[in-house]
Amino acid sequence: MEDKKTILETFENPNPNRDYVITHEAPEFTSLCPKTGQPDFANIILEYVPDELCVELKSYKFYLNSFRNDGIYFEALTNKITDDLVQILNPRWMRVTSEFNVRGGIASTIEVEYEKEIDLDEE
Repeated sequence: MEDKKTILETFENPNPNRDYVITHEAPEFTSLCPKTGQPDFANIILEYVPDELCVELKSYKFYLNSFRNDGIYFEALTNKITDDLVQILNPRWMRVTSEFNVRGGIASTIEVEYEKEIDLDEE
């Protein structure tokens, strides 16, 4: 899979001295089932407490759209999105939740959480 994180753009956090939560929902996410090639539909919920950077929404939309033709398991997808965003943003805290539509009578929700480690030597 190509390096999709290069699509992501950032901007400076306008309030880096305050903890606040940003939430973005993408209810029209699609990717492909790697076993059947059939489309999978999901609501992707991104929540994070920014540090120095925030994700620019147009680039985030294009990033999510780049998965449209990829065969990828729900678990791998949710972890990839989290890893890419953590690498780009270096947030204080982040959670990515993927709520996949029912397929074969089963709905799946995958949640990945990240929290920045505090370096006690710096305090």
